[in-house]
Amino acid sequence: MEKNSILKENERIDSLQRNGYSIIQDSTRFCFGMDAVLLTEFVRIKKGDKAADLCTGTGVIPILLSAKSEAAHFTAVEIQEDMADMASRSVEMNGLKDKIDVICEDLCNLKSVFEAGSFDAVTVNPPYMVPGKALINPDESKAVARHEIKCTLRDVITQSSRLLKNTGRFFMVHKPERLDEIIVIMKEEKLEPKRLRVVYPRIDSKPNMILIEGVKCANSGMIIEKPLIIYDESGKYTPEVSRIYEEA
Repeated sequence: MEKNSILKENERIDSLQRNGYSIIQDSTRFCFGMDAVLLTEFVRIKKGDKAADLCTGTGVIPILLSAKSEAAHFTAVEIQEDMADMASRSVEMNGLKDKIDVICEDLCNLKSVFEAGSFDAVTVNPPYMVPGKALINPDESKAVARHEIKCTLRDVITQSSRLLKNTGRFFMVHKPERLDEIIVIMKEEKLEPKRLRVVYPRIDSKPNMILIEGVKCANSGMIIEKPLIIYDESGKYTPEVSRIYEEA
């Protein structure tokens, strides 16, 4: 396929620097960031897994994970038609149509699409912000991606639990100030928090991200991993973050 022939207005193709894969993004809409890349490093996908990625945006997480894992299949779910269309074209461009399905659907309606317990793993980089507590971006696409307009934190966790088999694994990136709420809802939805990593921009700064794993119907007990520091004293990526991007 001629890559430039599938681009629409304002779109570009960005290299993912893994397996020769690229991704289509619209410069005027929401583009993936470091949180998505760090989540793909944190996720543990097993050989033969069927995985779902909710709030997939342009599909960066399943595309990267298809290169980094031996999963059998990924299903990417996105509510915004234009974002789902970009994700679908990126999947086709990378020759991954047999590995990744893209579904344009409200995650709260997935009960009509998938039976309970359909997946071994669920990943999600959801909207972080509660409406009314932060200024909403005037661009609808960016607002939906960043604010809980189309789905709430509870929606995300509840639907993830329903989609997962018993002992299935849930992986999410979110904001540290909502960690207490996240853990409460996960426990209520039978997703036992098992692993947590806190991300700091610099060693002397407050954290700005958390990476959390839950296991459905597991016993209690959570491992707190060492902190992930993004920048060193000189403002450059730390060796670990440089390695993550080199291996992204």
